[in-house]
Amino acid sequence: MQRHFNDEYVKRAQREGARSRAAFKLAELDKKDRLFRPGMLVVDLGAAPGGWSEYAVRRIVPGGRVVALDILPLAPIDGVEIIQGDFTETAVLDLLLNRVDKADLVMSDMALNMSGIGIADQAKAVYLAELALDFAAKSLRTGGMLLLKGFQGEGFPSLHAQMQRAFAKTHVRKPRASRAESREVYLVGKGFKQ
Repeated sequence: MQRHFNDEYVKRAQREGARSRAAFKLAELDKKDRLFRPGMLVVDLGAAPGGWSEYAVRRIVPGGRVVALDILPLAPIDGVEIIQGDFTETAVLDLLLNRVDKADLVMSDMALNMSGIGIADQAKAVYLAELALDFAAKSLRTGGMLLLKGFQGEGFPSLHAQMQRAFAKTHVRKPRASRAESREVYLVGKGFKQ
């Protein structure tokens, strides 16, 4: 806990009134990869506590729309449509697909509650990322983008290869706001091939 409260991005989020330190990861990725433009339809998977949605909705005005989904409750954000539910359940996935038609960007910062059993946690993390990739394949417009959290380790090379087949360009990014000791990285897919 001490490390968390001493973290420069946690302190910055508190100073700036951001919902979480994750917004700084997204801001850095946006600066590097130009993820947002006005008028976009953006889907935010694993949205709680809402830092990514809050950032995205400011970047896509005028005319843009953000649809955010999480299993946890999410405090309202102006301009963001929030769906609470478990992304792994068919009914929730169908509801989301019905609300999204040809998204420009799917973002997934989904994470599981870590059990401490490395092999099991890695397998579940890869599974969540693959579900997000599958959702993107069903919901993105041709040329759309996917921003996907992954963890380096078993299954990550296969996930990366799947992204490379689905997108014209794929990059692996490690934002400065990600903790250095974490295996967390982000895959950016641009130019969805349909």
